[in-house]
Amino acid sequence: MIGYRCSGKTSIGKGLAGRLGLPFVDTDELVEKRAGKTIREMVGAGGWAFFRRQEREAIKSLAALDQSIIATGGGAVMAEDNAADLKQEGVLIWLVADEETVLKRMLADAATAEQRPSLSGADLKKEISETLALRTPVYRRLADYAVYTGRAGIEESVERIVEFLLSRTGGLPVPPAGCAPERRK
Repeated sequence: MIGYRCSGKTSIGKGLAGRLGLPFVDTDELVEKRAGKTIREMVGAGGWAFFRRQEREAIKSLAALDQSIIATGGGAVMAEDNAADLKQEGVLIWLVADEETVLKRMLADAATAEQRPSLSGADLKKEISETLALRTPVYRRLADYAVYTGRAGIEESVERIVEFLLSRTGGLPVPPAGCAPERRK
């Protein structure tokens, strides 16, 4: 899963992993767990460059995973080595949300403010606009498939991704031993 903050990568990624019976990894959570600090604390102590180095190590470690759903940090694919590793090893699903949706979700999510520092120090609305303008062409270039999450719910987004995977491969991935797919209701 690639896309900007609050586009639904974690929520939809968890839903997709449950539906397919595959492991789920959120790179931001992995970086925080390994460092024992929040992203805000890492950026405060060592700047964005420090965090991006930690993120790079996490993505390198995940490249060897087979059959898993990975939600990347919003800026992870801006580093060419991350993008290359992810593209080579998997199918990249771009979760797209417009500026208004992103802003609304960010303001509604206390964890975003607590754990995610500003990328630029600019007004939040301006930062979203400028960062999306910079990242959108990269997301578009890398994506194998895109889902607009502005109005679609988690289940609808998961269903669209499953349909894409079926059309692409003719079948869904076989879950690894010990992982059972979620039963459909």
